[in-house]
Amino acid sequence: MVAEPLAYKDDSVWAVGSKYYVNGKPFNIPIAEILATDPLEIREKLAKYANENDNSGFQSHIKDFIEVNRLHKDEIVREACDFIVDAAKGYAEENLVVSFSGGKDSTVTADLAVRALSNPYLVHIFGDTTLEFPSTIEYAKRFRDSHPLAIFKIARNNDQVFYDVAEEIGPPARMMRWCCSMFKTGPISRAFKGLYGDQPILTFYGIRKGESVSRSKYNRIEDNAESVKIQQQKVAAPIFHWNDIDVWLYILAEGIDFNDAYRLGYERVGCWCCPNNNPRAQFLSQIYMPEESKKWHDFLVDFARRIGKPDPEVYVDTGKWKARQGGNGVAAARSVLVEASHCATEDDAMIFSLERPFSDEFVGLFTPIGDYAPGLGRKLLDERVFVDHRTNEPVVAVMPFTQPGYEYAAKIRILRQSDAESLLRMAKYQVVKYNACRQCLKCESLCRFGAISISGDGYRIDPAKCVHCRQCVTDKYLEGGCLMRKYLKTKEE
Repeated sequence: MVAEPLAYKDDSVWAVGSKYYVNGKPFNIPIAEILATDPLEIREKLAKYANENDNSGFQSHIKDFIEVNRLHKDEIVREACDFIVDAAKGYAEENLVVSFSGGKDSTVTADLAVRALSNPYLVHIFGDTTLEFPSTIEYAKRFRDSHPLAIFKIARNNDQVFYDVAEEIGPPARMMRWCCSMFKTGPISRAFKGLYGDQPILTFYGIRKGESVSRSKYNRIEDNAESVKIQQQKVAAPIFHWNDIDVWLYILAEGIDFNDAYRLGYERVGCWCCPNNNPRAQFLSQIYMPEESKKWHDFLVDFARRIGKPDPEVYVDTGKWKARQGGNGVAAARSVLVEASHCATEDDAMIFSLERPFSDEFVGLFTPIGDYAPGLGRKLLDERVFVDHRTNEPVVAVMPFTQPGYEYAAKIRILRQSDAESLLRMAKYQVVKYNACRQCLKCESLCRFGAISISGDGYRIDPAKCVHCRQCVTDKYLEGGCLMRKYLKTKEE
């Protein structure tokens, strides 16, 4: 499909998956051919032909596309609007939220929600991950300006810097996207808590069943704790059954503004350096974001070198970094390697290594397991006892301890033997959190009662808000008790 500049200027050209469609006919461009092309040469040609490179030809085809599919569009819009109205029943108008990412799906969902509910004042939450395409930030501003009645909130993590975290724990990979919790879900969860406290909310999401295998397993309305990343919300997906062409049909037929990244050939507009991006998207970023692309590439090569890859450039350029699992070669991985030993003097106690001194922050992490009982415990040993919040039966005790071979340590006694295994597992999870927490904010998002807060001051659990649901210490909802354990565990563990 190699052609001269402007050769397809008057044709209908779409990029879908790994194919291009020209006037309805599919064309494959091998990835090897794409990667063999010089991005600088393309940038120069784009600049040279910029004044001639308009989309007038494409627009003429769009008129026919809209007209032929008008009845189909009306049908799917009617169904989506009925779904929105039905899903919103039982929620106050102010507790209805649109999750706005700046992508085409959330753009359509936002328009449908306002349309169906006849409410231009809906709350829109934009999660600025700090890794957005420049065009996404520009589009979010345009959207905000063109919807002056909407309540538009920007959720952003201003406490963390992506490159600093990646330097410490390694870049995110397909199965290890720590960035999602830290820079997207966590900040959005905080925005919800700031607006609604612990009130339940309904969020309209632009997710679609056909986007991925994982999303095909979702329900159109979802509040399952295993599926919903922010527990305070129930999510509803009005365009769940739509495909790509349905989304574009709606946008083009209704004359809706959209993110310019799609005009450049990007298929998805999440984080520009996401490990889930395909090679074509990475190549496009070399064209349109050359400085950031080089910075990211250099970082990945340096990381590959630090963890001992024999050919760092090949490791990065072939995309093998995306398949990375665990913290092999990463110095921070030692924080999840919790050492433990049986106490020599008490059969019901274990000694755990700590990465830092025993503190009130560490003691507070045991709040989900039970209520702190200040009247119990051996005072001379600074022992703290927690009791079952229903029966007041002592369940676990923690205290500082000196153990040969451990710089810092804590002794944990299991006081209720009927569920000793479960109590010990939850206790270990909290030790892992204390040692390994990198403020990924997953725990904040998991707690629907707003009891957990994570900042530079530490990991805090408010006893007045904690209802002892124990989701934050249950493997079903938080594997290994802490996301960092999943991301940093090594083969030796």
